Amino acid sequence: MFNRLKGVEERFLEIEKSLSDPGIVEDRHAYQKIVREHAELNKIVSAYRSYKQTVKELAESNELLRDGDPGIKELARDEIPALMAAKEALEVELKKLLMPKDPNDEKNVLLEIRAGTGGEEAGLFAGDLFKMYSRYAESKGWRIEVMTLHVSGGGLKEVIAMIQGRGAYSRLKFESGTHRVQRVPVTEAQGRIHTSAVTVAVLPEAEEVEVQIDPGDIKVDVYRSTGPGGQSVNTTDSAVRITHLPTGLVVTCQDEKSQLKNKNKAMKVLRARLYDQMLREQNEKRSETRKSQIGSGDRSERIRTYNFPQGRVTDHRIGLTLYRLDSILQGEIDEIIDELVTFHQAQALKNADTGSTPSSKWATPAGN
Repeated sequence: MFNRLKGVEERFLEIEKSLSDPGIVEDRHAYQKIVREHAELNKIVSAYRSYKQTVKELAESNELLRDGDPGIKELARDEIPALMAAKEALEVELKKLLMPKDPNDEKNVLLEIRAGTGGEEAGLFAGDLFKMYSRYAESKGWRIEVMTLHVSGGGLKEVIAMIQGRGAYSRLKFESGTHRVQRVPVTEAQGRIHTSAVTVAVLPEAEEVEVQIDPGDIKVDVYRSTGPGGQSVNTTDSAVRITHLPTGLVVTCQDEKSQLKNKNKAMKVLRARLYDQMLREQNEKRSETRKSQIGSGDRSERIRTYNFPQGRVTDHRIGLTLYRLDSILQGEIDEIIDELVTFHQAQALKNADTGSTPSSKWATPAGN
């Protein structure tokens, strides 16, 4: 590890020199790339330098234990436990910082929410979850753009939205899966608790350079949009359906009045799904089908349960239970996400120490 850290520090010093190079500064793309790398390495180098300083102080304190002055020996004995603890903490931090990062962590997110088992109640809860994620995104200063929206009764049958903001995927990627709700529907006269399910999928946005789609591989159909939409949405052929012929993936978009805007949105969704498919093919941990990623929407499959009578939210993957359902549905989900990230990091560190591969099927979710 320490040989690698020396190399990181050397690279950091090289980058610092490059930042003052007029040729690099004039090249906007190259400069931004260098600045990002500098920011990433700065975290590692700062921790490494703190570690080296701590090791140095620890060695000096151990040396002072051989001093003839009893007072100096006592001071050294008092300092050593704190220095040992600091050294161990910095070693753990450095291991975390050196862990391979998910290259998609800084990407925007394509969020897909679909009502599963439970009829109208599932649609209502799909709407609740979309509000929860929207409020969370707003609290982070991220931008939300609805790509497609299908309303059912008073809830949502399906919603697909783009969430744009730095680190969006790193925070939301563990939300993929089946979310179960337990509550008494407003239509339930006898007060019985019903269980419904909603599936959530989180996909990293794919750039055109990452997924190139051959125009000959897609079939574009236009048609008149259905459902509420105002004056012109339902009177022109503005809705777009794109079929990717090699894979059979189908994406529809009809929310915009402009056919071109609908097509652009549909292409973004298609590109993200193809990118997700490519990632799963490259990694055995992501080789399961879309159905196994987000489940079938059946009540028995779940990653999290929202129990309204008890005001409880339980994440079944890590055994975390919180009794503040209302605030969580208001978008205050950082505590859950932080626990999931911490658990994932602990697994990664354990696997790094043993040389094994992660066994958790949700450790690096690939969307839906």
